[in-house]
Amino acid sequence: MFLKFPCVHLHPIMREKIIDKAAELFLTLGFKSVTMDDIANEMGISKKTIYVHFENKTKLVEAVTFTVFETICDGIDCICDASHNPIEELYDIKMYVMNYLKNEKASPQYQLKKYYPQIFQRLQIKQFEKMHESVKESIQKGVDTELFRLNIDVDFISRMYFNGMTGIKDENIFPSEQFSMEYLMESYLEYHLRAICSERGLQLLTKFINNQS
Repeated sequence: MFLKFPCVHLHPIMREKIIDKAAELFLTLGFKSVTMDDIANEMGISKKTIYVHFENKTKLVEAVTFTVFETICDGIDCICDASHNPIEELYDIKMYVMNYLKNEKASPQYQLKKYYPQIFQRLQIKQFEKMHESVKESIQKGVDTELFRLNIDVDFISRMYFNGMTGIKDENIFPSEQFSMEYLMESYLEYHLRAICSERGLQLLTKFINNQS
């Protein structure tokens, strides 16, 4: 049996370019509305070239989803390594994620859940594993430096934080026409920190919020 493209050599640079362009379009317009033709037209290549690298749109959505996830994780790791304290760290991470997804107009997470549920479930597991560990470390740092209350359950709080961050992205509960993602993330972050800060931590948080406004 002959291969579909027996003479084509896969070029990793072209694959990366396809992923980058698809990510840009998916995040701006949504996973559902962007077609393989749209991506090919934007890149000035044939649709056949995309199919050399990705068997179908689902495979491309999968590649884009986990590439974006890894990129954001790398950025978050850099912020955590350079942070002065866990309060500023969370705000810096929020700003980084918002800037990275600045063209996010089509609720990509909601669309991913609706149209590609298996990919969404795998992403959720990866997001939890990553966030649970990094948030646990951050909260423990806050306890050790007495910015957070000494008697909090670090493991429980980190799980609650993940649950809340996931919850605010639920379009059914927080419709995008009523709540912007920036407002939701900002409000949830303050809600979370006020629940766990010590008196000293609250003073720093208030000062930080006032300086931002």
